[in-house]
Amino acid sequence: MMLARHHHQGAIKIREIAYEEDLPEKFLELILLELKNARMVESVRGAKGGYQLRREPAGIPLSEIMRLIDGPVAPFADAEQLRVLIDRDLPHRALYQVFLDVRDAAAKILENTTLADLISGPAPRSTKTRRGPKKKEKEKSSVLPMVVGGQKGE
Repeated sequence: MMLARHHHQGAIKIREIAYEEDLPEKFLELILLELKNARMVESVRGAKGGYQLRREPAGIPLSEIMRLIDGPVAPFADAEQLRVLIDRDLPHRALYQVFLDVRDAAAKILENTTLADLISGPAPRSTKTRRGPKKKEKEKSSVLPMVVGGQKGE
């Protein structure tokens, strides 16, 4: 995301990225090497060297990055395996169909979200659930006060 935020400002040193994103440098080096081998980023040598994106952030879907780094983008089995299970395992067909629907929805979101979308700060999506009782206002508590203030209730 930092490379996307600074896309038109030239190369950024690994040390700066690691500091800004709070990542270990060695871990970041491995990721950048994979991205470089996939021709998503390029390294620049010299005093003003570092790494930069090879393409515009709007042209890099999250799914492409995730497939490169983590493998398949969606939870559960791949779509073809799920379709086979839907056809063959009649008692569990409905369950596998739900898994396929979740897989397809996750893949669609990741394929339609680019680095540019992440850095532009889109409005948060609704977190409403369709089922279950509403939580009482008292039960809704944030973890943030514990992290920021050190104690719950501060």
